[in-house]
Amino acid sequence: MAQESVQRKEPSAMDIYAELSTPGAPHKLLARMAGTWSMKGDCRMEPGGDWIEHTGISEQRMVLGGRFLQQDFSGEMLGISFTGIGFTGYDNHTEKYVSTWLDSFGTGIYHFEGTGSSDGKTITQTCSYDDPVRGPLTWRNVTRIVDANTLEFRMYTIDSDGKEDEMAVLVYTRIA
Repeated sequence: MAQESVQRKEPSAMDIYAELSTPGAPHKLLARMAGTWSMKGDCRMEPGGDWIEHTGISEQRMVLGGRFLQQDFSGEMLGISFTGIGFTGYDNHTEKYVSTWLDSFGTGIYHFEGTGSSDGKTITQTCSYDDPVRGPLTWRNVTRIVDANTLEFRMYTIDSDGKEDEMAVLVYTRIA
């Protein structure tokens, strides 16, 4: 029996980058959230505080070849106009959902990362944040696709003692 020499070509750096930059199933999940949404919800400024109604419109679209979901939000809370911009993607290399959020109620850029549920309907992310009133906190955000026309977003804070408080419950209803 003759022994054959089989040479395997190792993937090049370009091959690896090309594979990691190709949108996949997690990006299709994000694409399901593209559209125009009305938002109605409640939030509070401190644990145990009064719930404040919050309303708005969210325009969401996939950008950069289906790699990221861009959210442009405008609304009102306590009679004050509120705008925000966010980007959410899925990093094929780290296998995590990654997000940024900026809004007119602050000057920081918030960075989140987390995982998706096995059923493909929920994304849970966290962000470390130095709150000017409460000190270092972790935010935990949960985005759930209820159905094709409804999204639910819940935000929690976790203090340095590990105590978690629900701070926002927002329901998005598809307009278009």
